[in-house]
Amino acid sequence: MRHRFATLLTVTALVLTGCSGATGGGNADSARDRSLTVFAAASLQQAFDDMSEGFTAEHPRISIEFNYAGSSTLLQNLESGAPADILATADEATMEMAQQAGLIDRPTRELFAANTLVGIVPDDNPANIATLEDANANGVNLVVCASQVPCGALAQSVADATGTTLNPVSEEQQVSDVLGKVRSGQADAGLVYATDAALASDEVSTFELEGAQDQPNNYPIAQTANSSDREAAAAFIEYVQSDAGQAVLQDLGFAAPQDPDDS
Repeated sequence: MRHRFATLLTVTALVLTGCSGATGGGNADSARDRSLTVFAAASLQQAFDDMSEGFTAEHPRISIEFNYAGSSTLLQNLESGAPADILATADEATMEMAQQAGLIDRPTRELFAANTLVGIVPDDNPANIATLEDANANGVNLVVCASQVPCGALAQSVADATGTTLNPVSEEQQVSDVLGKVRSGQADAGLVYATDAALASDEVSTFELEGAQDQPNNYPIAQTANSSDREAAAAFIEYVQSDAGQAVLQDLGFAAPQDPDDS
């Protein structure tokens, strides 16, 4: 009789243990390890790297792999079938192209930040540049982003507003490459986002671009149409828009997005 009673207790304990493991306490993150792949504009690298620490603290079972590049390159990668769960671009035009191509889930698309363009020079400013006119003069090595990249399209728009025809010696595929050429002294001047200039404030100096403050680039984020974990992707997008995520962006110099209806 004692043997049968002990056996019954053992079976009951096993059943209860199995039920407890199946429920997982109602927390989806604790049920299994999960991963996200985020395609993000190069100008978001510091912000998203910083944000990932807070996000994974809240969601310890979700790991994130970031792919940073120029927004147009990210779009091309998605068009080629590269797997990703989230796309965050440095302008609305690129995201719109992704939407038109059926690469993102439209209802998840949100604006979360804005950025403006500034001019940069090496800290010692050997070419004595103070304006866009100086940076665009003959004999000056000016570097900008390529026109198909958001920072390049913005540079062209800012230049057009002042009647300036840009004459760069090179056009880069992402803003970080423009910054790198100025930091290394390969260029006399460059046009980059204000946030990128701030990250290298000990190596470069900035100069204002006329009208640039009136032409911010809004940053949108969205789940991709083929996300393999929509719940985890939604959690990351929610974190980017949370007070904690916005604080990271503000600390790095990003502004709040401009509502298109207010422009």
